[in-house]
Amino acid sequence: MAETESEKKSFFKRIRGRTASEQAEMSFIDHLEELRWHIIRALIAVLVGALIVFAKIEFVVDQIFMGPVHKEFITYKWLCTLGKKIHVLDLCMENFNLRFQSNAMTEQFLMTFTIAFTAGFILAFPYVFWELWRFVRPALSSKEKRGTRGAIAWISILFFTGVLFGYYVLTPFMVYFYSTYTISPLIDFKPTISDYFENLVYLTVGIGLLFQLPVVVMLLTRVGILTPKTLKSIRKVAFVIILIAAAIITPSTDPFSLALVTIPLYALYEFSILMSMRIYKRQQMKEEAVDKEWE
Repeated sequence: MAETESEKKSFFKRIRGRTASEQAEMSFIDHLEELRWHIIRALIAVLVGALIVFAKIEFVVDQIFMGPVHKEFITYKWLCTLGKKIHVLDLCMENFNLRFQSNAMTEQFLMTFTIAFTAGFILAFPYVFWELWRFVRPALSSKEKRGTRGAIAWISILFFTGVLFGYYVLTPFMVYFYSTYTISPLIDFKPTISDYFENLVYLTVGIGLLFQLPVVVMLLTRVGILTPKTLKSIRKVAFVIILIAAAIITPSTDPFSLALVTIPLYALYEFSILMSMRIYKRQQMKEEAVDKEWE
């Protein structure tokens, strides 16, 4: 009878152990299921944005997508007016005539959907990040949640600022430079529409993501990987790297175009230092408060 009771106890222990394991497994599956629904909702938002763009695809292609190709684009007008006022540089970029070619039968048809979904992602970016934030937020402490208030707004502002900067500043310089650059008069420049699209996405969405530098620095400061002292000590190196990146991003090598890219990127770096200092001081104050409590 004693053996039977011990067997029962061991049996119930095995059951309890297996149940705990199954519960842990279900918890992990629940997290995956939750992440899946966050991704699905984000994709639905992108799809809705794409449908809105698709409904006005002719306007989007002619006025927005092809905007920097037109000589009447606002950036060209503004630069020409600025050049005439300062009487130092000839900033009028009017001597180009750019047309694109399509080599594949399905290229224009597929490009329609590609443009729609890319524009849909840009429109839905705040919501996409919000869904990601909703998944991560429960893992944060109440203090961390308070410290990250307004994160979605700041990230969205930085992203859209980078997109607009790439579209109105970098893309016109790219279009003008590559459409007028030639190594021989025997070579005809006839770019494909897909090539233009890839460069446009790189200079808009890519720059928008690059403008997230302050956010990345803030996160690295919070986890202790970066400090304001480190960022200040590598200022010269950072400036050289930014200058090289600006030279790569900007096809034209004149000082004006280089300055247009270098100044905002370096300003972002200095802004990142200020944000890092703010976070670092808060962490130091918290550590001092904890030390006083222990004393």
